[in-house]
Amino acid sequence: MSALRALAYLSLVSLLGLAGCTVNRPTQLYQLDAGAVPVPERDNGVAVLLGPVSLADYLKRETMVQRQADGILNLSTEARWAGSLETNVSQQLMRLLSGELDSTRLALFPEKPGFTPQVQVMLTISRLDSGPKEPAVLEARWRLLDPKGELRDSRVFREEEAHSGSVQDQVRAQGDLLRKLSVQLARDVRPVAAAVAEQQAAPPRKPAVANTEQAAKPKEEGPKIPLVVPIRTDVEVYRF
Repeated sequence: MSALRALAYLSLVSLLGLAGCTVNRPTQLYQLDAGAVPVPERDNGVAVLLGPVSLADYLKRETMVQRQADGILNLSTEARWAGSLETNVSQQLMRLLSGELDSTRLALFPEKPGFTPQVQVMLTISRLDSGPKEPAVLEARWRLLDPKGELRDSRVFREEEAHSGSVQDQVRAQGDLLRKLSVQLARDVRPVAAAVAEQQAAPPRKPAVANTEQAAKPKEEGPKIPLVVPIRTDVEVYRF
């Protein structure tokens, strides 16, 4: 009887140990990183305000999302984002865009950079995910506004990137997609910024004359008033 109790006790200890290992299994933390970016050198480069940058609701969580072959999204049990993914994406894009434009005059919305931006980038990312057997996919849309808030350009963007299947390589692939997005975004920003700079440098236009004939026509004179001329008389007056 004691042998059976001892065996049951050992089995219980083993089960508790396995359960403890399962519960206390360490979770890996990841951040998107697009790699090395050249440091911009132009202090008078393009002035860009990046933001608002918004992510789809399903991405606003700490746990990494894994897409399956049938399109189902699962939450990873061993991988989490180190902080806010939205903040991570915004900071990486600003760093990448600054390098692509070779400009230090970039700021994240809603910061007040102390200058009027030539271009404001309003970016919405509707998809940024991958899976063990699914490629990394980035789908986004942006709008470019001038200093007056008028729409100058817009684009819908979609790219895929292959990976080996591991979570680490999935994160690498998603970072590469951010780099591709920044390259296309810089291409769209440059002509808008150049057009705005040209408008700002042009001298103000003089108001056009609506009717040149009226402008050339002399002003009409008012009615002439006859001059009063003193009347002389040589008539002598005699007194009696």
